[in-house]
Amino acid sequence: MSELNKMGLAEARDALRAGDTSSVELTDACLTAINSASALNAFVHHTGDLAMEQATAADKRIKAGDAPAMCGLPIGIKDLFCTKGVPSQAGSRILEGFLPQYESTVSQKLFDNGAVMLGKLNMDEFAMGSSNETSVYGSAVNPWRRSGEDTKLTPGGSSGGSAAAVAADLCLAATGTDTGGSIRQPAAFTGTVGIKPTYGRCSRWGVVAFASSLDQAGPMTKSVRDAAIMLEAMAGFDAKDSTSVDLAVPDFEAALTGDIRGKKIGIPREYRMDGMSHEIEKLWADGVTMLRDAGAEIVDISLPHTKYALPAYYVIAPAEASSNLARYDGVRYGHRAKMDHGDGITEMYEKTRAEGFGHEVQRRVMVGTYVLSAGFYDAYYNRARKVRTLIKKDFEDVFASGVDTILTPATPSAAFGLNEMAETDPVAMYLNDIFTVTVNLAGLPGIALPTGTSAQGLPLGLQLIGRPWEEAELLSTAYALERSAGFMAKAEKWW
Repeated sequence: MSELNKMGLAEARDALRAGDTSSVELTDACLTAINSASALNAFVHHTGDLAMEQATAADKRIKAGDAPAMCGLPIGIKDLFCTKGVPSQAGSRILEGFLPQYESTVSQKLFDNGAVMLGKLNMDEFAMGSSNETSVYGSAVNPWRRSGEDTKLTPGGSSGGSAAAVAADLCLAATGTDTGGSIRQPAAFTGTVGIKPTYGRCSRWGVVAFASSLDQAGPMTKSVRDAAIMLEAMAGFDAKDSTSVDLAVPDFEAALTGDIRGKKIGIPREYRMDGMSHEIEKLWADGVTMLRDAGAEIVDISLPHTKYALPAYYVIAPAEASSNLARYDGVRYGHRAKMDHGDGITEMYEKTRAEGFGHEVQRRVMVGTYVLSAGFYDAYYNRARKVRTLIKKDFEDVFASGVDTILTPATPSAAFGLNEMAETDPVAMYLNDIFTVTVNLAGLPGIALPTGTSAQGLPLGLQLIGRPWEEAELLSTAYALERSAGFMAKAEKWW
């Protein structure tokens, strides 16, 4: 079998420009890899014919000398992005049969840049989950396994299919979305790179909404350079999204100097959680050493409201979800339950939602409706919003003091087994977001990248948090850390 699918975006782009391969060959290699990887359950809607059409068009563009950076590069699209004429279900039964008649802004930008869509990727239902176990398609499976074990592991969530597909070389890169860590946690679990840009950097138009003030799209890739290339193609102002910010998109790849001499890297003391595993402690300490050796100045910082972040997030996100998911009523599109004689509109809503939404979505909608209800709005929702403001101010104060970037762990552990935490303990599952939710609450950019492995041979990742709109500097710092860490491990093929 061709090894072309093992390339990253930068390597494949250069090979296409040099005429060493074609987009058609590259796409064919990825489609072959996808067809032999059904055990991973990463791709859930296949668009092979469309991919070959796009690849053929891309080859013509490259020959004509009119080729943007992403031209001819085969990628996967998370099932949360609406793609014209292609099923877009957000991992939910309630959107069964929904074929959008429009293209999300992010996927349109990628196609305008010549990217090739291999298909739609598995995800937690409506992006609600940290393990990809809430999906109507069944769980995506991590290509990594613990040394000497056959236990199926989670690729993380909600962008689990994207992470698994990139880690297993089924595609060169993939889109993800991040509401509380859904790009960064799966990246850390699969040895890939995932960046959540500043809120407003990428358009949310055409992305199925979970929590509108927190959701942000971003790339999931094999390297920091690839993340820079893909983010530039995805980002940009969109008049159709009222939260999109009209700022020029920098050349992120050109900014990858990796020179961090004199940069101040903050280490937040509040992220040293009780019971943090020794492996994560060591990974973090090693990351500090690598950045110091690269010339950065390491400073201890305080983010005092961190301990309130998780409870605030799990009030705000479900509140917004209960509002956003009210539109799924079985009337206009998607699944509608069969009615009994004498049933009215209320029964139709109730039955449709009971059948269409999974347990985790139902749980969050109920929590959200509760915290927004009369008598509880001030006690929960308004208080959570005030806490969010304090968390944002913590970061503003740290950055105002001269800190350039913040280094933290990405996850509290390596990937865990499927069914180890699911329905039995949702709160334990929510703790997976402990290091990532603050970034969404404050609207900041954050990147996760692999820097080591656990004793059981699984990838472990660190997170860098940047100043608003300074993804270029964040990526350059990540590039320096990536070079120092020298992470080269790949999952051994078993699927």
